[in-house]
Amino acid sequence: MKLFVSRGLVAPAIVALATLVAWAIAGTGWALAILAIGAAAAIAFHLYHLQLLSEWASGPLDGPVPVGRGSWAPTFGAIYRQVRTRAAYQRDLRHLIARFQQAAEAIPDGIVVLDKTNRIEWANPRALAQLGLDLAHDTSAPIVNLVRQPEFLRYLESGDYREPIVVVSGRDARMTLSLQLVPFSLDKKMLMSRDVTQLEELARMRRDFIANVSHELKTPLTVISGFVETMQDMELDTRQRERFLQLMLEQANNMQRLVADLLTLSTLESEHNVLIDERFAIVPLMLELSNEAKALSKGQHELSLDIGDAATVLGSRDELASAFGNLISNAIRYTPARGWIAIAWRVDTDGSGVFSVTDSGIGVAADHLPRLTERFYRVDRSRSRATGGTGLGLAIVKHVLLRHQAELEIKSEIGRGSTFAVRLPAPRVERAPPTGDPAHSEYQELTNSAAPRGTSS
Repeated sequence: MKLFVSRGLVAPAIVALATLVAWAIAGTGWALAILAIGAAAAIAFHLYHLQLLSEWASGPLDGPVPVGRGSWAPTFGAIYRQVRTRAAYQRDLRHLIARFQQAAEAIPDGIVVLDKTNRIEWANPRALAQLGLDLAHDTSAPIVNLVRQPEFLRYLESGDYREPIVVVSGRDARMTLSLQLVPFSLDKKMLMSRDVTQLEELARMRRDFIANVSHELKTPLTVISGFVETMQDMELDTRQRERFLQLMLEQANNMQRLVADLLTLSTLESEHNVLIDERFAIVPLMLELSNEAKALSKGQHELSLDIGDAATVLGSRDELASAFGNLISNAIRYTPARGWIAIAWRVDTDGSGVFSVTDSGIGVAADHLPRLTERFYRVDRSRSRATGGTGLGLAIVKHVLLRHQAELEIKSEIGRGSTFAVRLPAPRVERAPPTGDPAHSEYQELTNSAAPRGTSS
């Protein structure tokens, strides 16, 4: 301010001095003329700078600051510094907003920013995908026009946003979303969406699992307790007693098989149960499985075994024997008497090993195939119980194969049979060396040393 005043006095001082000199030399007329010219020049100078200032102030915010002269130079210089400071602040603010948006876009949850009237201001890509929004058309649109689930409308009107709600996505009926509103200022809210489809599926499977276990245990316990009460209340002859005891033993065996399969599943799923790989010959295992199949079939089926390629496998022999045995026992259970079952092993051209069981059984409809490996999932409950299955066999197969990075391939047709094939990855399979190869003797020793194993579960 002082600088402005001091610079502003220079021009009037010069005019006053020139006026005095002219008055002393040329008289009053010339003095008045010089004073008038100086005053007019000063007024024009200030009006010019005021015009510059007015044009800049009424122009765009990012317009260049004009250059001032004389006493106006400090003023325009101060304005320029303020504008530069504001521009730097705005640049930092834009950078901060951009970083926030980048962070919000990277968040795996959906985020929608709403104003005080619940209209959409911004949304990250995940929210756009989950809620089916399009910012080009939906900005400023009420959120209730786009998220129309009745549960969400009640939630929005309630004003109690402490807990999220779970709704089925209006965009995809197979997707389940968790929605929660989070107020973050006096007039702003964030709508957070999370895809909880898998969590809801796991919760459903857990509920089904508990219900199924309870049901599977309740049936044999009811039978056993009924027979016990009958034997306590009635006098039975030896034949009746033996029949009742036999039925009770069968139900107890069913429970024992169920508990054994549950323990097997629990062991396979335990993070502490680390897979211990061992190299073993596949031929002895295939022969054992064939013998077990004949014992289980009791001559009711035509069984065949085809070992296309001798090989060694890297993995848990017991676990793979359990998985292969479950597939064979299923084929026998669901193939009527006088049907046929083909057990095979081969090594494909890509080096993967394929164990397969093909039968001429009743088959499975295509819509049931994706769920066959779920625990207790049965195509026909009454038929499954009649065959003595626990409903856990294919679940055990699934977990064994996951531990071996293997895949289960299923082909089935109602009334024409099924094929269940296990594909072991190439790193776990090694073809047997040909006769005469130095490594053949090592393979022969591995084959001969394979001791007979017990029946797989």
